[in-house]
Amino acid sequence: MTETIKAGAPPTHPLRQLLAASVGNAVEWYDWYAYTFLATYIADQVFPKGADNSLVPLLATFAVFAVGFFMRPVGGLLMGAVADRRGRRAALTVTILLMGGSSLLVGITPTYASVGVLAPIVLVLARLLQGLSVGGEFAASTTFLVESAGPGRRGLFSSFQYVSTSIGQLIASGVAAVLVATLAEGQMDGWGWRVPFLAGAVLSLVGFWIRQGAQETRSEAHERPGLFDALRQYPRQSLLICGITAGGTLAYYTWTSYLPTYAELNTDIDKSQALTVGTISLAFFALLQPVGGMLSDRFGRKPLLLFFGLGFALLSVPLLHSLTGSFASLLFAQCAGMVLLTGFTSISAAVNAEVFPARVRAAGIGFPYSLTVALFGGTAPYMGTLFKDLGHSGLFPWYVAVLCLVSSVVYLRLPESAHRELDR
Repeated sequence: MTETIKAGAPPTHPLRQLLAASVGNAVEWYDWYAYTFLATYIADQVFPKGADNSLVPLLATFAVFAVGFFMRPVGGLLMGAVADRRGRRAALTVTILLMGGSSLLVGITPTYASVGVLAPIVLVLARLLQGLSVGGEFAASTTFLVESAGPGRRGLFSSFQYVSTSIGQLIASGVAAVLVATLAEGQMDGWGWRVPFLAGAVLSLVGFWIRQGAQETRSEAHERPGLFDALRQYPRQSLLICGITAGGTLAYYTWTSYLPTYAELNTDIDKSQALTVGTISLAFFALLQPVGGMLSDRFGRKPLLLFFGLGFALLSVPLLHSLTGSFASLLFAQCAGMVLLTGFTSISAAVNAEVFPARVRAAGIGFPYSLTVALFGGTAPYMGTLFKDLGHSGLFPWYVAVLCLVSSVVYLRLPESAHRELDR
């Protein structure tokens, strides 16, 4: 029988809770980000080249990246409902298995040269399944982490959402960098890009096994809500999640996923150097998260959110325009952005969980959060590449700055929730 945390009580095994959420989440995001880091190789193999434009395959690859994001709201709603009705652990089990299956599908996707249009169809199907899984993962693991925290530690526990996400991304970046550095160009194009996805399918089974020992945080006394109860009963809270997330998700995916590609497109930096910078900055970012979480537990959520929002509104354009093609300029821009970004990422899970009551918390977070990520985070690589294709690459930094300013207005009006008791 699954062990359940009693309503209002701290977890019996908090470290085990962190491990169960973090390991599975790291595996989920390793699979998700491997696609981003290997986008240029996938583009060459799965999509036909345009006769007059070499960016066509890359644009198509990032369009599929965005398609996966648009399944995330569905995953957030469905898996969030599973978490609210059947328990957080049940939803976490489903999401890790879905991700393993979709990662395997990417790894065995045929090339356009061998099967024609069937190749991009298979890739789209895999990304749809990945989007469903990742949307559900955030809804369930966010709720699970924050509900597992003891008094005064919700920010700290919340920070492990992005610690584990960064670890997964870091592993994906590291694997990609090693493959690019060690394999010949023909080997990387031919079979090397498939290796990370096949490995991800195996790692998903490890995450599944670890999550079987998790302690359930959903109270058995809660009634089982309807699929749309959170949206119908808490429309204001749903819109609030969108406003909180919009600037953060655009900045996050720009700085942690797209920046190496942005630097390649707009400067003459070498591809392997860009991947190396991404790996170093992600390690730095992961170390910052618990610091941000602990600061928010002591001083509140709003100061950190405003540090992020106003910081990016003022500095996005100077940082992105400072890229010169050198290793040092990219490392500085990416690490400086990571410091600012920590004000959002380290406490995003706690802020979201504190908005909704326990009965509809997972679905209440999952749908509006994932929809906003799909609209602004998932389209960040595509928008950046499109601006470049249209000859206006300098507008993309302004796009990031304006959206972060809009979210800052929301943060100013947000009630402080750090020291309130969490509804269980």
